[in-house]
Amino acid sequence: MITYRPERPKDGPLIEHVLDVSFGPGRFAKTAYRLREGVGPIDALGYVVEEDGAPRGTIRYWPVLIGGTPSIMLGPVAVLPAHRGRGMAIQLMKLSLAKAAELGHRSVILVGDEPYYARVGFTRVPAGRMTMPGPVDYTRLLWRELAPGGLDELKGPITRAG
Repeated sequence: MITYRPERPKDGPLIEHVLDVSFGPGRFAKTAYRLREGVGPIDALGYVVEEDGAPRGTIRYWPVLIGGTPSIMLGPVAVLPAHRGRGMAIQLMKLSLAKAAELGHRSVILVGDEPYYARVGFTRVPAGRMTMPGPVDYTRLLWRELAPGGLDELKGPITRAG
């Protein structure tokens, strides 16, 4: 049986294992990790997917500022390689995005493959609208509105919150 549940404090090692297997040690060199350094994930938006009690995947979000306006950044979302293609990551995103909207978050950004993330409502950020603190392929910078007008004021540098 597949279950989706909120992340628990003791899940840290389990989540790190899923991320290590999914992305390898090179994940820490990505620009998105610069925005996470020294900042904790948003606890209420972390989820884990399990199958018969065994971990299969995870999702987390981080607070960011875009030109001084609060937003959140999705990522990483990961499913163990042997279990990909079963819709687990999409379901993790659907659950957590609904929770983010319920909690009053107005917008979310991520760096990823547009055709994949379009399945849950993400579109490409217009060219020149935002900058990141390091190298990034701006065709992969995506956003999604969580509340009416949530994208209207987002413009400028993406920086670490907190």
